[in-house]
Amino acid sequence: MNIEMEKSKALLSLIRLGLGHDGGIQKTEFDWLAIKALADQQEMTAVVLDGIERFKRNVQGVQGPDQQFLLQWIGEVMQNYEQRYISYEKTISSLAGFYNRYGYKMMVLKGYACSLDWPKPNHRPCGDIDIWQFGEQKKADGALTSEKGIKVGNSHHHHTVFYWNGFMVENHYDFINVYSRKLNIELEKIFKELGRDDSHFVEMDGEKVYLPSPNLHALFLMRHLVAHFTSVSITLRQVLDWAFFVEKHTDEVDWNWLLCVIDKYHMRVFFNLINAICVEDLDFPADIFPEVRSLPELKERVLADIFEPAYGTAEPASFLPRIIYKYRRWQGNAWKQKLCYSETRWSAFWSGVWAHLLRPKSI
Repeated sequence: MNIEMEKSKALLSLIRLGLGHDGGIQKTEFDWLAIKALADQQEMTAVVLDGIERFKRNVQGVQGPDQQFLLQWIGEVMQNYEQRYISYEKTISSLAGFYNRYGYKMMVLKGYACSLDWPKPNHRPCGDIDIWQFGEQKKADGALTSEKGIKVGNSHHHHTVFYWNGFMVENHYDFINVYSRKLNIELEKIFKELGRDDSHFVEMDGEKVYLPSPNLHALFLMRHLVAHFTSVSITLRQVLDWAFFVEKHTDEVDWNWLLCVIDKYHMRVFFNLINAICVEDLDFPADIFPEVRSLPELKERVLADIFEPAYGTAEPASFLPRIIYKYRRWQGNAWKQKLCYSETRWSAFWSGVWAHLLRPKSI
């Protein structure tokens, strides 16, 4: 077993322990600096810390991280996860309160909606705030500008961008980019229909904040995984978002309907590979998933790409090197695109070129 694979296996064991699952740890000595760096990369810093605490309690004679290093790790989790999550929730309730006063409903997508499915919501990293306003995004953005003087950016294809209490907010007028792929136009119609459902919500500081329906969230999470995986890469945090969602909502999702949709849009194999990682590598029970069909070699390739993507997120700053880099990344990710999409790569290529020409700042 090479060093990188050994680190990946160790991290998965500690994540399983952090989730309260069977860690299956075979050793008691780790390169804790390397484990911490890999946990940060996978957005698993808090979950791995939970795993270390359980590891130290349950494994006799364990040599844990150096005490000072461990205290720094704990401090990082408290500040960057737990304290930030408090600010995150206050920002969401404050923004919802502003919109509610003007009669605009606000649904949270991805981040906060996903965190509610985690056993420890504040151990999921929180970044941007993604919202959907039931087709009234343009009016709601106008209220922000006229009443608060907030500048709203429109350089993205399917959402506008602004800042509220220091957090970046992406206000979606489309759920997915309809310009990047032809089939996204059809798929967006399904999302828009599902997005009319306003029967799911939570109360935050007395303010109503809407949540996606289970069917909407299931399809959105899977398509979002596909988009990130095929364009750049995904992390274990995104895989856990899916696993925790299924664990909590499996009885609420219309799986027959969802399987028909992901079949139509060529996502069935990837769907099963992600389910297999959840079951075989993260120790979630198989019976919460509608199906788990592992293709061992392909699953290991996907898992290896999660840990070591050939092309990461860092891009050259200057224009021409960035264009060359993105083209090389697109070519290098050909196997992912063939796995997850039915349309030809060249059709998608020219759709992507056109999309960038429409929004040059996206290049």
